[in-house]
Amino acid sequence: MKKYVYAFGGGTADGDGKMKDVLGGKGAGLAEMSRAGVPVPPGFTISTEVCNIYFQNDSRVPAEIQKEIDQQLAKLESKMGRKLGDPAKPLLLSVRSGAKFSMPGMMNTILNLGLNDETTEGLVKETGNPRFAYDCYRRFIQMFGEVALGVPMEKFDEVFDARKHKAKIKFDTDLTAEDLKAIIADYKKVVQKETKKPFPQDAREQLSMSRDAVFRSWWIPKAAYYRKMEKIPDDIGTAANVQTMVFGNLGETSCTGVGFTRDPGSGERVFYGEFLVNAQGEDVVSGIRTPSPISELKKWNEAVYNQLVEITSSLEKYYKDMQDFEFTVQDGTLYMLQTRNGKRTGPAAVRVAVDMVDEGLIDEKTSVLRVAPNQLDQLLHPVFDAASLRQLTKLATGIDASPGAAVGRLAFSSEDAVQMSASGPVILIRKETTPDDIHGMDAAKGILTAVGGKSSHAAVVARGMGVPCIVGCGAVAINERSKSATVKVDDKTLTIKAGDWVSLDGTTGAVYLGQAQTKDPDPNSPVFARFMKMADKYRGKFGVRANADIPRDAKAARAFGAEGIGLCRTEHMFFAEDRLPLVQAMILSDNEKDRRKALNKLLPMQRKDFQGLFEAMDGFPVVIRTLDPPLHEFVPKREELMVDIAKLPAADIKTKREMVARYKNFGAEVKNLKTVLPDLLKRVEQLHEFNPMLGHRGCRLGITYPEITEMQARAIFEAAVAATKKRKVVIPEVMIPLIGGVEELANQKAIVKKIADEVIAKSGINLKYMIGTMIEIPRAALTADRVATEADFFSFGTNDLTQTTMGLSRDDYTKFSKEYQDKKIFKADPFASIDQEGVGQLIKMAVEKGRATRPDLEIGISGEHGGDPSSVEFCYRVGMDYVSCSPYRVPIARLAAAQAALTGGDKSEAMRTA
Repeated sequence: MKKYVYAFGGGTADGDGKMKDVLGGKGAGLAEMSRAGVPVPPGFTISTEVCNIYFQNDSRVPAEIQKEIDQQLAKLESKMGRKLGDPAKPLLLSVRSGAKFSMPGMMNTILNLGLNDETTEGLVKETGNPRFAYDCYRRFIQMFGEVALGVPMEKFDEVFDARKHKAKIKFDTDLTAEDLKAIIADYKKVVQKETKKPFPQDAREQLSMSRDAVFRSWWIPKAAYYRKMEKIPDDIGTAANVQTMVFGNLGETSCTGVGFTRDPGSGERVFYGEFLVNAQGEDVVSGIRTPSPISELKKWNEAVYNQLVEITSSLEKYYKDMQDFEFTVQDGTLYMLQTRNGKRTGPAAVRVAVDMVDEGLIDEKTSVLRVAPNQLDQLLHPVFDAASLRQLTKLATGIDASPGAAVGRLAFSSEDAVQMSASGPVILIRKETTPDDIHGMDAAKGILTAVGGKSSHAAVVARGMGVPCIVGCGAVAINERSKSATVKVDDKTLTIKAGDWVSLDGTTGAVYLGQAQTKDPDPNSPVFARFMKMADKYRGKFGVRANADIPRDAKAARAFGAEGIGLCRTEHMFFAEDRLPLVQAMILSDNEKDRRKALNKLLPMQRKDFQGLFEAMDGFPVVIRTLDPPLHEFVPKREELMVDIAKLPAADIKTKREMVARYKNFGAEVKNLKTVLPDLLKRVEQLHEFNPMLGHRGCRLGITYPEITEMQARAIFEAAVAATKKRKVVIPEVMIPLIGGVEELANQKAIVKKIADEVIAKSGINLKYMIGTMIEIPRAALTADRVATEADFFSFGTNDLTQTTMGLSRDDYTKFSKEYQDKKIFKADPFASIDQEGVGQLIKMAVEKGRATRPDLEIGISGEHGGDPSSVEFCYRVGMDYVSCSPYRVPIARLAAAQAALTGGDKSEAMRTA
């Protein structure tokens, strides 16, 4: 008979730590801790498969599974000597979610299950502590009411806050038993009003409803959004963990807390966490009260502190990874409620991976697989310039929850953050965040909360997302209704409002008014450099190059470990202020002589740029793409020009001068606007295309105007000769874009080769070079065997190849991309991650066909897909030689390539190991 429910606790367990697919991460951790003799409150885990069955069975648990749950409940009652719903000795339970992959705060939890009017009075008699019993009951009504009955939390908050105001108290713990009894009575009235039914008194009904609510929470919007953001599959479901309650709110000898075996922000090997005396778990993670650092636990109860350190240290050694744990102390007795591999920032992930190699816990291969490539992103972006901070007003200092620098405009709600982020960076400021804020947190560049600690929701989620975060900043008084906040600075009260610029230093916890300047990070810090050295060791021969158009970008690319330039877009050099007039003159010329005249002026400028690239990449290849975009991109927009011509007859002198400023590169003066603008429009009309992406661009320009290709080839090889004479090792690779077949490549290759050989012969030096093509049209991929007869290398332009294969405009796709991804029509944004089923098949075919013709054919990829870890894994798997991406994503691609090499391109294996 198939098993769906697994017991744990009391030194035994039906499952183990390897059963995350079945038990979820939390359930697997509870099972493994039980087997290891760790003090775990007994309970049972309802498997993730039951979650999926629940949804497939019209949101009901089948009778045979319910029978198995009842049997496990009976065993638990026998073990504990208590019964669910028994007024004399009630068994009280928690019901918690727990998927295979950690989703902190995204799904639901219910505590103190089994309390009703009778069992609460039984708890009063048993403990002799009415305040404790009534506090548990009011918490249960509140949590069950929201999670299982759908009563808005604010309805309960209004009752609770009103009672605190009436009692004239500040802290929840100051409420008396009589206060709590009154709150319970009002809570039950809220439930009756909102649901039209009384609060459920049947404890078994409470258990079934709580279990179902946990399953339903798998599909609530915040959980679905988090899975999409973290690329967690939708079909794995969540387990439901039913566990005997232990109470941290029993009095001053009880507490509850959460912690990590290392600092999840920095990776430092310190005991890290927080706890609250006389509290339950949600008090710590919700941020309702600001907890104490875990170091103070030693003063509170040294024996418990030492036991906790011993247990968690053993757990880290057993799992060979940093642990995230939850614990409760009930009347001086320690209980472990959870352990799992802890979420951490990018800097912490790298440090932990390196340190654990030194400590002998893991080997180098495991270390390389331990860090998710995208986590490196947090180490590769600017930090604050100290000098600029000194010019700003420091508003306050909170708790540094997630490191990094963030500058943005204040948004006081998640909805505002999403909306405002479309027009610039945003800082989300909240009294406290809840899981419902996930969309605003995702849109924000930084997060600031007034309450909470390093284990609060905001802190945990921000660290996982790599977003700078400051919590517990109590000096900032936030009024979310008026979308403003006040803070005292030097005896003056300052008001900050929505839209004001602030700067957050998540590393120090400092908040500044205004926009701080940033500086580039150090890619050669000792720990990071050592980690990347390990990654490169296992990456083997698979190369990582950078997309760079100017020497400054090339130098940055080398600093980040790029092994050459995989794409230099020559057109980007044309938009400089001193070059654009020459480009425009060339475009407006209606004969070859005038075009060559303009091109001759551009030649030394391009030559200088190319020489800078060659010198920066000394000893590494530089792939230079000849002119690609359509010519109309360099001239005024047709529609704007038509509007100006229409306005001209009635224009005053101010308007005419504005027009002259716009068209000065075309010889415009106030006195000749009536002739210059119509002539310009005529040429712009000639250049106008209905579908420019598929129009007169790429190799088609070079075929129509061979003098453009000639000038660029001459600039490339004269620059190569000049750099070689300066004792630089130059490896030029000239790439012809947008070919549909071998004939186009052959035409352009002949021009480039003729100029190259002429320049090299004249210089008297020995210079090797390659001429290849960008595969970005389906026909070129389909005929790659013929294309390879002329090409020395292929570079896949996956941005355009995705557009032409899928029939999607990259610019217009954003208008309906959300619906396509929400409805699972696309698994991911095809412009962010290669569509392996469609576009990927063309790439695979082209690689195989090209190598069949030319076995030594060099093959790579350019465009931002080259910095996407799953795309890098795909490129490795189909046999490419390298990927190319933006300079700041080079380390990410290096690590992704190393992981692909270690797992044979099986990213699921890397995920399992990590």
